[in-house]
Amino acid sequence: MDTAQLDAALSSAVADGSLAGVVAAAWSERGLSYTGAFGELVGGQPARPDTMLWIASMTKALTAAAAMQLVERGVLELDRPAGDLVDYLRDVQVLDGIDEQGAARLRPPSNPVTLRHLLTHTSGFGYDWADASLARHVPTLPTPEPGSQASYEHPLTFDPGTGWSYGIGIDWAGRVVEAASGQRLDAYLRDHLLGPLGMDDTTFAPSPAQRDRMAEIRLRSPDGLHPMPFALPEDPEMLMGGGGMYSTVTDYLRFTRMILGLGALDDVRVLQPETVELMAADHIAGITAPGWTTCRPILSNDVELFPGERVGWGLSFMINTRRTAQGRSPGSLAWAGLANTYYWIDRTAGVTGVFATQVLPFWDGPSRAAFASFEEAVYATIEDRVVR
Repeated sequence: MDTAQLDAALSSAVADGSLAGVVAAAWSERGLSYTGAFGELVGGQPARPDTMLWIASMTKALTAAAAMQLVERGVLELDRPAGDLVDYLRDVQVLDGIDEQGAARLRPPSNPVTLRHLLTHTSGFGYDWADASLARHVPTLPTPEPGSQASYEHPLTFDPGTGWSYGIGIDWAGRVVEAASGQRLDAYLRDHLLGPLGMDDTTFAPSPAQRDRMAEIRLRSPDGLHPMPFALPEDPEMLMGGGGMYSTVTDYLRFTRMILGLGALDDVRVLQPETVELMAADHIAGITAPGWTTCRPILSNDVELFPGERVGWGLSFMINTRRTAQGRSPGSLAWAGLANTYYWIDRTAGVTGVFATQVLPFWDGPSRAAFASFEEAVYATIEDRVVR
């Protein structure tokens, strides 16, 4: 198959200097199987399809899949109070404003947090870099040890089920998985998802050999891209089920292909078809997921997901409700990671792709433009194959 359009979509962003390096992979039921790597991501070495990346919030879908395996087995229930398993989720309060002295007004939520709330960002948990009230409140709290559970013990910003706010809910879903399974999250994922799918490069704790392939994080400033120090806590008390994993585009494509395959890949089944259908359904009817206004520009730009349209959310997935300019079908699944990593799963067209830079802040213009060009080229390549 001629992949020149795909190569050009990726290489042009490096050639014009807007990105130092980019890696991507795509697959479709119509015969496309593609990987590409251009530029430099690892200390002067050429980018490769097996370059290790911080996938950040692309971790969320993996944690959600683990939770749904436990739902399948009857160990978890989507609408059971999550506080039955995790004490903090039973005791969490709602931030109901901040008084003139800067003190928080807290009250009990009107209903309990459930696993469904955690997986759809409707629990009321937010990120302090994406929610103004948390940005004011969190700095007033005692400074916790990075990676400790205390560092996630923030109040809700609304009653569960009454709104949408991007945040730490799936980190807490990881705690629910641990409580229900009796395993630490990394071990559960290794035994029940990553291992069976052959995702050997997806991990919370990269080996020395994997670190040798680790991409640098670069910060975009007005005068260009600059390497920046970056490290997550090693062996933290609370594994970040919402953003703590590393992977490669080829590894993560195995996960997205499994979702496209209704829970199976290469004759290995990790989820039942009806579970994937449930994960892919819009669970926030009556609510939209618009994005956020940044409170910390070094981490994220302002984000408007699909201007002018309602955005749905499944069990960890963003769902577009209209066909995109690139060709993505309505009802497709997608999400991203803070360092400008992106994926989509178009179950109607039978195509999925993963795209990655390692640039902060999130929603970076050149990164998103390169991703859009790549996605458009994927659809053009598929259509060209059908015509031929």
